[in-house]
Amino acid sequence: MATTTSEQVQTKRSFSSRISNEMFIVLLMFGVLVLLVVTAWIFVPGFAQVQTLVNLVTNNWYIVILGIGVTFLLITKNFDLSVGGVVALTGVLAVYFSQAANVSQNELANGLGFPYPVAVVLALLGAMSIGALNAFFVVRLKVPSIIVTLGTMMVARGIAQVITQGAQRNTSLPQVFGVIGNAAVPGTTVKYSVVIMIVLILVAFILERKTVTGRFTYYIGANSDAARLSGIKVNRHLALLFILSSLLAGITGLLLASEFKAGVSGRATGYEFDALVVSLLGGVSIAGGFGSVLGMLVGALILSTVQSAATGLLLSPDWQFTLKAVAVFLAILAQSYVLKRRKG
Repeated sequence: MATTTSEQVQTKRSFSSRISNEMFIVLLMFGVLVLLVVTAWIFVPGFAQVQTLVNLVTNNWYIVILGIGVTFLLITKNFDLSVGGVVALTGVLAVYFSQAANVSQNELANGLGFPYPVAVVLALLGAMSIGALNAFFVVRLKVPSIIVTLGTMMVARGIAQVITQGAQRNTSLPQVFGVIGNAAVPGTTVKYSVVIMIVLILVAFILERKTVTGRFTYYIGANSDAARLSGIKVNRHLALLFILSSLLAGITGLLLASEFKAGVSGRATGYEFDALVVSLLGGVSIAGGFGSVLGMLVGALILSTVQSAATGLLLSPDWQFTLKAVAVFLAILAQSYVLKRRKG
């Protein structure tokens, strides 16, 4: 019996050593996701429906897209709290550039009258300029990213408020403006926004795991000085990641503006927190050098499950916010504990 037990322990350790810590955390959080779904299925009224499970994947597509950029930066020990402001700014710019010019006495009904493709490009350039600003202060001036991106979040949202006069722009738009945000895959109810999310996740996964750029991201997060001495252009790499994060936030802003056919300065308030939450839930380490886009996706599904269950239980938004905070706290403690046991 003792021999059998020893062999079982040896087998478990052998299996554990064959998978990386990152994959181990992903599998652990996937197990947590399954447990949450089963628990909600049993105790939450109306949760036991196929459409509910589909909604877990499709409802939070915007947080997943934002989470890609946030995850890459977290791996390098950097934050991006500007993404919510960039979402709002991009949507407002896209609407303002697309609105017909001089068609009303109401200022909010008049825009610049650019063709929609031109409006999209200019709005995305506006988003990327926020990323470039982040990169300048963090990379060149060495200001902590958490401070810089908190400031640029307010700058982006402030510009959006000026353009909308603290309200919104939703008139004099071309018909094409609302297409991409509302169109669905033929024969299904799955919007193209979800398809774009899936494509971006696949591209990010390949970039993370199969390219030199992905490896550089982990090297910088593990030890930026050593990465620099080994020939990696750390400053340029970080600058590109900040611009990428803002570009992804810009894409999100365009899709949301198209879905609602409006540019709203207050849109995406708190999304930066949710993007950070799903990254941490998925095992991305604030200490850098550890985490994955796949883990972030699992974290997003966990957050979606918690939100859906809370809504089904008729909990107020305040309690839902508290639940998210508790979920992140417990996830970080659990992941830290498991990794220490694994190393031991």
